Amino acid sequence: MAISKQVGIVTGLWRYPVKSMLGEQLAELEVSERGAVGDRAYALRELATQKIVSGKKFSALFDFRASYEERPSAGSFAPVAIRLPDGRTIHAEDADASQLISAALGRKVRMERCESLGKEQAGIDPKTVFADVPVEKVFPELTAETMPSEFSLAPGTFFDSAPMHVLASGTLRHMAKLAAGSIFDPRRFRPTIFVDTGLSDDRFVEDEWEGATITVGADLKIVKPHAALRCVMTTHPQDDLPRDYAILRTAAQHHRANVGVFAQIGAPGTVHLGDPVFIEA
Repeated sequence: MAISKQVGIVTGLWRYPVKSMLGEQLAELEVSERGAVGDRAYALRELATQKIVSGKKFSALFDFRASYEERPSAGSFAPVAIRLPDGRTIHAEDADASQLISAALGRKVRMERCESLGKEQAGIDPKTVFADVPVEKVFPELTAETMPSEFSLAPGTFFDSAPMHVLASGTLRHMAKLAAGSIFDPRRFRPTIFVDTGLSDDRFVEDEWEGATITVGADLKIVKPHAALRCVMTTHPQDDLPRDYAILRTAAQHHRANVGVFAQIGAPGTVHLGDPVFIEA
């Protein structure tokens, strides 16, 4: 018989309408079998390489913010507003959206919807993908010279690894003790669901969740959670957070660069701030 225990409550929900841009923080989030409805519905394609654009390579993407003007529904597209670095607002479906974003990003790109996708590749720069952490510290069998300059996205999606990312507050409290002076804000890690796990600050909490079933609220079940490998995106400046390489360095030195868990959807549901989170193992 499975044993269930409450591990916290939901205190943060995020959705990212355009891959690698800043997204929107929500009070409730509908989750389908494919992930949070409307999450990574769009991405940019770099015309020179034909690779999907990632913040792993282009930190300037964090100067853009995408949000929905209407509530998205599963299987359809809703209007997405994109705030450019100069403060102007455009829409993902505007005829000149790709041209305006290209000009602001300094790279020719094309806005694309997530539909009828095969297995896409996203570009990285092996020399900077882990900030100032050497590649061999994360992947002992590789170096910056031998690491591929692209990685595969989850088939049929714009997700890096999995449609769901869950992060515990206790983990960030623990990391803050390891690197005094750094701000371990959940926004740096771009979770879907942020869980307040109480005052504990002595471990990477999600280690205890790997392989379990995570139940959130009344209906949502998250399955096959596994360690989430972090990259340079955790160090990028965004809003009021400064650039800080110590964020990733701390994860690499103390936890093989893993923070939080990636996971699949076992049963869809709607999540609200304040919902209880249970682990069934």
